[in-house]
Amino acid sequence: MIRTLISLDEEDKRWLDRKAKEDGMTMAQLVRIAVRRYREQCEREAAAPSLEDLLQRTSGLWKGGDGLAAQLRLRDEWEGEDR
Repeated sequence: MIRTLISLDEEDKRWLDRKAKEDGMTMAQLVRIAVRRYREQCEREAAAPSLEDLLQRTSGLWKGGDGLAAQLRLRDEWEGEDR
């Protein structure tokens, strides 16, 4: 492993020390877990398709005719249920 020096706000350092003690691990272990989880989250987000990609992939899926007419029919049904 590579040693790294970081600076923390006092409040964050106190919380980190307290949390590490509660969880029965060292502060370094807790920081490694946090960094790993953050990295995994960033990698998942980067791998997620963009809105543009999703729109492209789903374009043309609706084959039921006039989409606006279908929406209006559904909305009429919903309004009928409120009465």
